[in-house]
Amino acid sequence: MFGVLMVVGINQPRKMSLIVWCVLYVVIAVAFDALVIVALVYQYPALIETSLGVSAGAATGLAIHITHHVLEEKQKTKT
Repeated sequence: MFGVLMVVGINQPRKMSLIVWCVLYVVIAVAFDALVIVALVYQYPALIETSLGVSAGAATGLAIHITHHVLEEKQKTKT
C-alpha cells in the first residue's frame, strides 16, 4: 500500500485530479477492508498476513501525509 501511495503521490497527486486521487484511495481502502473480512471469516493465514502488511503500509502513508500538513501549518503560523 505504501508503494502504491508513493507511485500516485502521497502529498500531491501525480497526473490526476485531487478528486480522482481521493476516489482511488477510498476504492483501495474498501477493497482491502473486504479482503480482511474474507481473511478473518475463512481464516486464510496468507491473506491475514498480507492484510497486516497492507494496513501497516497504509498507516505509514497516512502518517507521512498528515506530517506534511502539520509541518505546512507550523510554517504558516511562523510567518
